[in-house]
Amino acid sequence: MGLSSSLNAGVMGLAVNATKLATISDNIANSETFGYKRADTEFTSLVLQQGNGQYQAGGVRVSTFKDVAAQGALISTNNSTDLSVAGRGMLPVTTAGGLTAPAGDRPLAFTTTGSFTPDQNGFLRTQGGSYLLGWPANADGTVTAPGRNSASGLEPVQISANQAIPSPTSQVDLGVNIPAVATQAGSDGAAFDLPIEYFDTLGSSQTLSISFTPQVPGSGSSNTWAVSIVDQAGDPTTPIASFDVVFDDAAGTAGSILTLTPGTGATYDSATGLVTVNTATGPIDLAVGSPGSGGPLTQLSSSFSPTGVRANGAPIGTLSSIEVTDTGFVEAIYDNGFRRTVYQVPLADVPNINGLTASDDQTFSISQASGDFFLWDAGTGPVGTTIGFTLAESTTDIAAELTDLIQTQRAYASNAKIIQTVDEMLQETTNLIR
Repeated sequence: MGLSSSLNAGVMGLAVNATKLATISDNIANSETFGYKRADTEFTSLVLQQGNGQYQAGGVRVSTFKDVAAQGALISTNNSTDLSVAGRGMLPVTTAGGLTAPAGDRPLAFTTTGSFTPDQNGFLRTQGGSYLLGWPANADGTVTAPGRNSASGLEPVQISANQAIPSPTSQVDLGVNIPAVATQAGSDGAAFDLPIEYFDTLGSSQTLSISFTPQVPGSGSSNTWAVSIVDQAGDPTTPIASFDVVFDDAAGTAGSILTLTPGTGATYDSATGLVTVNTATGPIDLAVGSPGSGGPLTQLSSSFSPTGVRANGAPIGTLSSIEVTDTGFVEAIYDNGFRRTVYQVPLADVPNINGLTASDDQTFSISQASGDFFLWDAGTGPVGTTIGFTLAESTTDIAAELTDLIQTQRAYASNAKIIQTVDEMLQETTNLIR
């Protein structure tokens, strides 16, 4: 029995070292593969029940695993959608079949790095066929995560859907000083007209014409103005809104709004200082200021000065590039200078990252050993940040692998020697009966 167990132990030693050689071969072959996580083996002894002063060789067992937690060095590239994770966490991806599958049936995998480029339909994918997933942004650029322990809200990131987009104006800062002397008795009462360009929902340029008319009293100063607003995109002869504003002349708050009374077509929020009017294509907020705030709309003894008038929005723009922020937001950048958030790419984390099941293209999937995933915003909780223009190198250390290769070769030869020795001893036993 001793010789037989020795032979079995030698055979097992050959098998486990062959497995070790396989992992070393994979590691060396993938030493230049971006995102590759080195494979490793662990040997554990197998002990048989002993008794009566005899020893039975149990042999050895082997287990293999991917060191997914290891971090490869980051290198710079010239592609903004070459993505890596600096720290813990993994990017969610899917296969080509996931593009057309329902959200609940879409295959889900994870990777720590990838060179993503648009395919013929504008979906970001790696050359190996992994498609980047993210939460789509709302029209205003905000992102609502439908669920963080489920992939049902994730969608393949598609760039072609954002090739051209308007940025309609939603707010105008009415940074204007109107002359206090115009409301004094004896003034001519002439209105001050201010045209302001804005962009409608189609990205077309339109004009709001704002008229400031002073209320001239019989004596003294009224500090009161009637403001009317005409939208040139609609009926240029009929104001869409109006309001009356009285300015303060008390020490400390002089020049600020004292009261503002909205007329037809306007609403005023004194807390935010916004007058909301409805244009032909939607509402626009006019930032005039709150009572006593000192602006942006003021009345001082100076000339009519519309130097602080600013409107957000932009004309129709064509997509020029895509960038991913360190917090995982995918931003479309247009040739008119406008930036818009179109997706958010979360980072997945699991309790046992080394328990993930390895797949092709440096991707990993959930297993019973890894535990369930949770989707974090990049840079929050335990996960790191998303870095564009970078790729993570292989975690293979060639010098260490070659050292292991030599050791494995010696171990294999030693186990082969065990088999050879047992064979010679059995041969001697056979010769005894001749």
